[in-house]
Amino acid sequence: MFEKILERVIFSSRWLLAPFYLVLIIGLVGLLIKAGQDASKFASNLFSRSEAEVIMDLLGLIDLTLTGSLIIIVIFSGYENFVSKIEAAEHSDWPSWMTKIDFAGLKLKLFSSIVAISGIQLLHAFMDLSHISDRDLIWTVVIHLVFVATSFLLAFTDRIAANQDHS
Repeated sequence: MFEKILERVIFSSRWLLAPFYLVLIIGLVGLLIKAGQDASKFASNLFSRSEAEVIMDLLGLIDLTLTGSLIIIVIFSGYENFVSKIEAAEHSDWPSWMTKIDFAGLKLKLFSSIVAISGIQLLHAFMDLSHISDRDLIWTVVIHLVFVATSFLLAFTDRIAANQDHS
């Protein structure tokens, strides 16, 4: 009797994750507001800015877009993997990847997005060399390389685990 109650409580505790996904949705709205502000500033200053400044502004917008995409990946995949199944058949425009991504795929998508965001930050730093110290530039490169190496190690360990599962 006690074991069944404990198992029911443990199984139901997955719903404690739902508020986290709601907070991420609020964060996504905040990111959208920030992107709107940046886009407005970009449009109003477009003709008075240099080519390099326009590119840097666009990199900022791309960075916000990738971060928003990362949040969506975490919300949908996390909810589907840890809380409850979402019925994709009820949504005609449902992206196919959302019902096929498992936890290993979520980790890879997550790290791929982080590497892309880090790469954009690195490109942003390289385009603004006159305003960034050598120390900050070195740390930006090191952090990016750590993300890249972590992604490779994660993919490698997932591949080893998948090969062990098949044999």
